[in-house]
Amino acid sequence: MNDQIFEVVVSTLSPDGRPHHAPLGVRYQGAEVVLMPFKPSSTLMNILGSGCAVLNVLVDTRVIAGCVTGRRGWPTLPARIVPGVRLECALRHLELRLTRAQDDPQRPVLRMARVHEETHGEFIGLNRAQAAVVEGAVLVSRLHLLPSEKVESEMRYLQIAIDKTAGPEEHEAWGWLQQAVASYRTREAA
Repeated sequence: MNDQIFEVVVSTLSPDGRPHHAPLGVRYQGAEVVLMPFKPSSTLMNILGSGCAVLNVLVDTRVIAGCVTGRRGWPTLPARIVPGVRLECALRHLELRLTRAQDDPQRPVLRMARVHEETHGEFIGLNRAQAAVVEGAVLVSRLHLLPSEKVESEMRYLQIAIDKTAGPEEHEAWGWLQQAVASYRTREAA
């Protein structure tokens, strides 16, 4: 079993057909992709309701930072096989169907079969700022769980990669994350 986790953005459709995009760590296990979304979540409910999802592989970390900071209106294109959409900026997408769901009080295990895969762009590699944005997005998604000192310390460390290697997209995404942390701290202090 491959326990390596890969950060992607999962696109699902709500019961009324609205696209929902969420960053999620997934595991590739042969022909299956394993998703473990937290309870409660729109991603979990949408997959259980529709039985499908689209996994987007991308390097535009603005999408990841945007999703965790409330910016969800990303351009999409129709999926080919499953009902749903893929992100227009995805370098690759996989269309998935639910084969098994194992309930869990915190993170159900969803086993998804790959039913279609397409490559849309060239992967030229990652820069350190992109990794920093992903890590920063994880911190922002867990602000309510982590001590403020840990968040501040890790954000300061991640800032080094932003300062050294970020392009305009990573600077924009990083700004959203910093703004989210500051807003959270202001609400917490009130």
